[in-house]
Amino acid sequence: MVVAMTQKFDVAVLGGGTAGLSGAVVLSRARRSVVVVDAGSPRNASAEAVHGFLSRDGISPLGLVEIGRAEVERYGGLVLRATADAARSTDDGFEVSLDDGRSITARRLLVTTGLTDELPGLPGLAERWGRDVIHCPHCHGWESRDKPIGVLATHTEWAVRQALLFRQLTSEVTFFQHTAPALTEQQAAQLTAWGIGVVTGPVDSLEVAGDRITGLRLADGTTVACAVVVAPPRVVANSGMLTGLGLKPTPHPMGIGESIAADPAGLTEVPGVWVAGNVTDLMAQMMSSATSGAAAAAAINADLVAEDTRLTLRLLSGDYWEKRYGSTERVWSGDPNPQVVATAAGLPSGTALDVGSGEGADAIWLASRGWKVTGVDLSQAALDRAARHAADAGVDVTWQQADVKTWDPAPARYDLVSVQYVHLPRTLREAMYRRLAAAVRPGGTLLVVGHHPADLEVATLRRPRLPHLMFTAEDVAAALDPSAWDITASAPERAATDPNGQQITLTDAVLRAVRRAPDRPL
Repeated sequence: MVVAMTQKFDVAVLGGGTAGLSGAVVLSRARRSVVVVDAGSPRNASAEAVHGFLSRDGISPLGLVEIGRAEVERYGGLVLRATADAARSTDDGFEVSLDDGRSITARRLLVTTGLTDELPGLPGLAERWGRDVIHCPHCHGWESRDKPIGVLATHTEWAVRQALLFRQLTSEVTFFQHTAPALTEQQAAQLTAWGIGVVTGPVDSLEVAGDRITGLRLADGTTVACAVVVAPPRVVANSGMLTGLGLKPTPHPMGIGESIAADPAGLTEVPGVWVAGNVTDLMAQMMSSATSGAAAAAAINADLVAEDTRLTLRLLSGDYWEKRYGSTERVWSGDPNPQVVATAAGLPSGTALDVGSGEGADAIWLASRGWKVTGVDLSQAALDRAARHAADAGVDVTWQQADVKTWDPAPARYDLVSVQYVHLPRTLREAMYRRLAAAVRPGGTLLVVGHHPADLEVATLRRPRLPHLMFTAEDVAAALDPSAWDITASAPERAATDPNGQQITLTDAVLRAVRRAPDRPL
């Protein structure tokens, strides 16, 4: 059984090497919710040390990973020791299945799963990988300096390149033709120019003595001495989990392997999916992988900001709400909000202002219990529907179309002002509360209910993830003069059903404030 995590993340980073951890640190420092999924088996785990990484030269590969994980967690990121098996698109992002049966959801993916080295099929080669069987002159060259080095060729162009690079580190380099196609005239001339000997014929095995390579044995029985073997592998991006998204690796121009194509910032052809490190750049070293992870993270953060801006502007738009109410027969349940019911049950009926009336359930319920109600909403389509519902219920409600971002009700006019799930940016929200609070008569009640920020952690909700529109009851109270109000702030939980029919728990921000009479002492 797949167990979904309760949190929905801004970004899931798949792969916890230098690219993934660098990206996760950047995103976490930008206050994004981030999860890193990694099994803890980096490509270079068999190497004794990391080299060429500024300030960390000589550190063990696993030691560097542990430092990176600690930095991610320091800024609030989550690191899961698991492997991502598959990813699929959802209506509002992505779902990733893990090998331990869990799944995670995220708005964006940063894939840094690295690559797999497919070594030549020579007995004993894999067991010595990262020790005296190496592939990168910049990662391991210094440690191999002045030693006799044999370059094992399976791809001619790539092997010639490696031979030339290692030649500057030692005077003893031998090029083993092995299974690679014959050298071109130009390639042979390049090797000759550096005094690099060429041995033809396939290599049969390693010669090892005292746990050290002493040479390469050819198929004809001849042994050629060397202490280090350069075995350029075929390198293939670890991208199987992306198949469900339609992303497949493409061949490298030099024929050395396959990687996931992306633009300079790491964005793939699938919107919302970025790649960094060796999964997209087969020749990237650790420092450049870390840089690409950080660059992709910055691009992801900017993309999320742009999306959140578009979503916020849409939610503040009258056109959006007109279309939403006009596109379906019913948007809300039709039941009054429980907080309205609980609050009004203890009050004598009087005048009420229902802000954000929608389809009118709260206003109609109040009117049915003797309240004289004015219902206000941005959408005329919603108010027209509310009026029909009121007529069906046989109650009178005054309906008024207004934009509460700027609307100023008459002061001290209402015994109850109810504001249900009206979410605005902080500056607009605080100004609205002050105007609506002024509309409450002495002895009257201001009731504000909204989605609590805790709901951001509920993964299966399909609301836009817009923390700047969420608030607590304490946030509302901060806009009120405490000397003029008796304030009760709470965050009650309630049972609900997510779009998949599963039971979830939601949290409301609830403020009840009673305006003190002018002559009432503190």
